[in-house]
Amino acid sequence: MKSQIKLSFLLLTGILACFSIKVNAQSDRNISVLSNYDARIDTILAQMTLEEKVNMFFGIRMFSSAGVPRLGIADVEYADGPFGIREELMPNSWMPAGLGNDLATFFPTGSALAATWCPESAYDYGVAIGTEGRTRGKDMLLGPAINIQRIPTGGRTYEYLSEDPFLSARLSVGYTKGVQDQGIAACIKHYALNNQENNRGKVDVIVSPRTMREIYLPPFEAAVKEADAWGVMAAYNKVNGYWCSENDLLQNQILRNEWGFAGFIVSDWGGTHSTVAAITNGLNVEMPTGQYLGDKLLDSVRAGVVSEEIINQRACEILRVRLHVKPVPPHEANRIMTSQPRQQQIAYEVASKAIVLLKNEKTQLPLDTAKYKKIAVIGANAMQKNATGGLGAGVKALFEITPLQGLRDRLGNQVTIVYAPGYKPYRRYQEGTRTRQPECTSADPDLLKEAVNVAKDADIVLFFGGTNRDLETEGTDRESICLPSGQDELIKALAEVNPNIVSIIVSGAPVDLRAVNQYSPAILMSWFNGSAAGHALADVLLGTISPSGKLPFTLPVKLEDSPAYFLRNYPQTGEANSDIFADLVNENRSELKSTDNKDLAYYSEESLVGYRWFDTKNIKPMFPFGHGLSYTTFQYASIKTDKAKYKSDETIKVSVDLTNSGKADADEVVQIYVHRLKSKVFWPYKELKAFDRVNLKAGETKKLTLEIPVKNLRYWDEAKYDWILENGAIEILVGTSSGDIRLKTQVDI
Repeated sequence: MKSQIKLSFLLLTGILACFSIKVNAQSDRNISVLSNYDARIDTILAQMTLEEKVNMFFGIRMFSSAGVPRLGIADVEYADGPFGIREELMPNSWMPAGLGNDLATFFPTGSALAATWCPESAYDYGVAIGTEGRTRGKDMLLGPAINIQRIPTGGRTYEYLSEDPFLSARLSVGYTKGVQDQGIAACIKHYALNNQENNRGKVDVIVSPRTMREIYLPPFEAAVKEADAWGVMAAYNKVNGYWCSENDLLQNQILRNEWGFAGFIVSDWGGTHSTVAAITNGLNVEMPTGQYLGDKLLDSVRAGVVSEEIINQRACEILRVRLHVKPVPPHEANRIMTSQPRQQQIAYEVASKAIVLLKNEKTQLPLDTAKYKKIAVIGANAMQKNATGGLGAGVKALFEITPLQGLRDRLGNQVTIVYAPGYKPYRRYQEGTRTRQPECTSADPDLLKEAVNVAKDADIVLFFGGTNRDLETEGTDRESICLPSGQDELIKALAEVNPNIVSIIVSGAPVDLRAVNQYSPAILMSWFNGSAAGHALADVLLGTISPSGKLPFTLPVKLEDSPAYFLRNYPQTGEANSDIFADLVNENRSELKSTDNKDLAYYSEESLVGYRWFDTKNIKPMFPFGHGLSYTTFQYASIKTDKAKYKSDETIKVSVDLTNSGKADADEVVQIYVHRLKSKVFWPYKELKAFDRVNLKAGETKKLTLEIPVKNLRYWDEAKYDWILENGAIEILVGTSSGDIRLKTQVDI
């Protein structure tokens, strides 16, 4: 009897909590354009059979789910993935269809886009990739990928945006709006807390409600509330004991009831684990098959276990998107080449803005071609293409300009360029086997010798190091952040014969730069930077464009300095298993039941992710979050706020004078952080709350005003289950990175 009373009480409080959420969140809850179709959908649902409704809930082809042909409702066609439209596949297969017109633009990957710190560029990026999706006849783009970069070794760090929720949110909104303005739905992913690839198909993320709300959910929340995202992909993992694809808190209570999401939720491929819990707790479409939401769901409805009301609701959510996104007739799809000049230009512009100048001692850059007549280009990454590789989404690119090609195109006959590979590109498996290759190995002696001979006879060495898409891949996290293939050994040998070295790091995630920093007076981070990567890099190296990218994550001195490794809550020590998506692709998948889950990922660092950890714990990184130099200098002056005290519904307006005090026109990213003074609530030392990317001509001064809504300073009170504003003094910190604060002032809340 007591247990029944307790259960009834819990159910009642759950209902009241949901009701409270709806009431409290109405003021900033999304009012979706999709809701305009509800009256029409009621009429459609009345004409549909139960079988037709359920038939919409699962994949009928590898990247398609069913419509209702009898009623003229087209199938939903999905486009993979977030940095370029995947090639066409054979039906129900991972084999390419072999078309000639499906060559697409390879856009800079997520971390590169985030390095622009430019929501306008994110919007243009979305416009471009959305345009290519519609050219191919797609209804929903499986992107953007907006999970927080929690660990430096994450296999999809290159695909995600940033370690910071505010920066990620601003870019997510721009990207999502750009895509959907082309008439194609964005599917934001992977919801939620998919922050590691190792064992992602079974890991259970144990996270506090406050940490989840303040760090991991804001990019999703912003994309729903501000950009009206029409699609969401559920992550593979569990959160606090429940699979994401059947997580009532995440999908029903937060996403739909609080935020106002009106579209539909699709599982990650192979990420559905049940019938009743999945459909009841919010999942709409199981991909790519109907193992759970097909015949088993029909049986559950007929047995009275699942109500027709739930079926109608889930069908309504799909139909909203289907009616709003107008289908492209098959005869109009793939009529022209996917990649077109305008999209290629956007890819170049994003790539140019993304490149980060980490270091420039002795003013080695930009390259003086009058001084350097013989340039040694050393490193396999100078020739590496990154549109494809590893597991997961890739792009069948129309073209990809490598760094070496870009330099040759831009320099022509002005200088002599001599190339040596220096090291072998990392390959995950030994040729012809499934034996995993070690990441940290010694240099190849023959390649090292050749590279040294080339370097000692050159005026300057351009060393191309970093990773590639075989090392950074979906399905597996890296074992370390070492530079593979003996790159540290190689650069040391090069420096012994020619200390005049510029290092260019091609990677999507943090790498260990201790050796590179020791032997390189200048260092650039050039990312997996898309189809136009080589031309963008050459233009920055030669000074045609001043570098303006800023790091979207912290570069640690060593891996053990980062929070999850410092606290030893990653990697987990549970038994390793094959990856759920890899097994699906290999058509050898064994279902992962919930009882198999012995891995728990405790997010014990809580809100101290990335720079929040380094600042709060006073650990010096190699290069801080937000860092990025230029070919000019910027002066900050005259910080002011419009008021001294602010109420909860007001906005803090911070003005500063920014001067380009050098000789080159350039962009600067002004960053504003807040530091709580004498707070009774625990906070990281500082948090990013505003930024602005500004172009200034040489000698120009601009007065900038950046805004911080006071509501964005709230914290999630777990006891009250609500956002609470703590009154008191806060310090406004204005700088060019999290580690370079130029101005300070104080206000009261």
